[in-house]
Amino acid sequence: MAEKIYVASRKGLLEFGEAKGGWTMTRASFVGEPVSAVLPDARDGTLYAALNLGHFGVKLHRSEDGGKTWNELPAPAYAPEPGDKGNGKDDAKGGPSVSLIWTLVAGGADQPGILWAGTIPGGLFRSADRGESWALVESLWNLPERAQWFGGGYDEPGIHSVCVDPTDSNKLTLGVSCGGVWISADAGESWQLGGTGLRNEYLPPDMAETRVLQDVHRLAQCKAAPNVIWCQHHNGIFRTDDRGINFTEIETARPSAFGFAVAVHPADPKTAWFVPAVKDECRVPVDQRMVVSRTTDGGASFEVFSDGLPEGPSFDLVYRHCLEIDGAGERLAMGSTTGNFWVGEDGGASWTLVSNHLPPIAQVVWGPGN
Repeated sequence: MAEKIYVASRKGLLEFGEAKGGWTMTRASFVGEPVSAVLPDARDGTLYAALNLGHFGVKLHRSEDGGKTWNELPAPAYAPEPGDKGNGKDDAKGGPSVSLIWTLVAGGADQPGILWAGTIPGGLFRSADRGESWALVESLWNLPERAQWFGGGYDEPGIHSVCVDPTDSNKLTLGVSCGGVWISADAGESWQLGGTGLRNEYLPPDMAETRVLQDVHRLAQCKAAPNVIWCQHHNGIFRTDDRGINFTEIETARPSAFGFAVAVHPADPKTAWFVPAVKDECRVPVDQRMVVSRTTDGGASFEVFSDGLPEGPSFDLVYRHCLEIDGAGERLAMGSTTGNFWVGEDGGASWTLVSNHLPPIAQVVWGPGN
């Protein structure tokens, strides 16, 4: 069965299929509308798409036929608070509203129907009925430490990474920007603050290692060894071997340790990929030359690949959810803020440009073919 790649972009959800050794766009859904997240659920073949329509709010859709037709679902939402108008908008006394569905994640193989949604402003939502209804995970929302969370690239904090342990679906590890790493062993009933070893160098020295203030950019968990999670952090690259409690900083990364995206090999926890950039004011490729870096020895050393990528000047930035490895661990998909979309072969050693005229890309994800 040929694979598909779904591309969530500022102007729609784009589907690419492989034919005659190349990739071509086979379908476009929600044309002209910003798609913030997409989830092909391998458990039952259902496809989910989250939209951010600005003035019209956050929307959620589900397809039972691979994207041919769509049905709208209720989007995650906070319960009205005293003073709330009840229409999802705040007034002077109202409560929060979901401004972005940043990630959609399927529950475990033994949890049919369960979905997780990480949102801005820092809410984790759970659905037990394939998105027909959603409940805020209040155990996380009500943590006293949440008051210290703050926004990174957005004005408010957000949950962008939800790692579900494939060997125990009750074990969750979350990445929050900016709020650190949070771990649950009981499907979200209780939470432990992880992230020992992470550091934010842009904070005052006495606050740099404060775990609840860490600017985590992305977490990627190895399916075959789920205790191993790679972290692309604002301050560098880190790895944990105990599911997020303790992290080790990787100091050999080149040409830069800054970036947003990370992918880990599904069967080899020592192999991971990154897209280096210049941080803070610039946020462009190092020397304006696009490269992908890879470690195959747990971070002891890195290779840098550029075959098929623009030599420069390049201004491509690859966001958190825009680098992904396929299920076999053989090919990667990557999309950029400037609308370039590549497929990587040979473990990322070479890249093929599929399109260089797409809208800005928010996520790429592999899915099953027809």
